[in-house]
Amino acid sequence: MAVIDTTLVAREVMNTPTKRVASWPSENVGVMVVFCIVFLVAVGIIAVYIAKFLARRKEKKERQQPKH
Repeated sequence: MAVIDTTLVAREVMNTPTKRVASWPSENVGVMVVFCIVFLVAVGIIAVYIAKFLARRKEKKERQQPKH
């Protein structure tokens, strides 16, 4: 019974090229575009609400300040 040379098997495994699997975003480009658009719209809406909040706060602060 012959003994299997494990060093030769390991060397062959290390030298064989591996096939790269395409990533999920590259396979589903349309979905990624929709995700990006939804993200940009959400950031825009949040920015509008923050701007309104800061404007109200500034207006309230100016109303409370005594005029000299």
